[in-house]
Amino acid sequence: MEIQTVKIDIPSGANLILGQSHFIKTVEDLYEAIVNTVPGAKFGIAFCEASGPCLVRCEGNDPELKKAAAENALRIGAGHSFLIFLKEAYPINVLNAIKSTPEVCGIYCATSNPVEVLVVKTEMGKAIIGVVDGASAKGIETQKDVEERKEFLRKIGYKF
Repeated sequence: MEIQTVKIDIPSGANLILGQSHFIKTVEDLYEAIVNTVPGAKFGIAFCEASGPCLVRCEGNDPELKKAAAENALRIGAGHSFLIFLKEAYPINVLNAIKSTPEVCGIYCATSNPVEVLVVKTEMGKAIIGVVDGASAKGIETQKDVEERKEFLRKIGYKF
């Protein structure tokens, strides 16, 4: 057994969702979940097939994001994992629709932070055992930090 760290190369201005699924139609169903939730979103989806030809299956409406998702998913290589890159939408906008997609088993992370994927490689294949999402905590927020957080959420339109 070998543990690898795979750094995800996130396209500029994109957010990502990394998860696990269980069926070849994942890319089509995730495509529908995104466009039915945020029709103007730009995205690319890649899904690592875990049987048969074991290909990275790809869909999306943005060629750059689709290519980036496929290349990153291939480097991760873990069976039944999927990776979505989003622009003009945030994970919070589509996450419930994605989690409600019948073949989705779980979500590892949804972020715009730098991400490292911890992958274990065995004789049979690869599996995601966890993710590093951004940096480690450096302290506890102060009252000033609370005020800045609340101001930021209002500035970006998530609170009134």
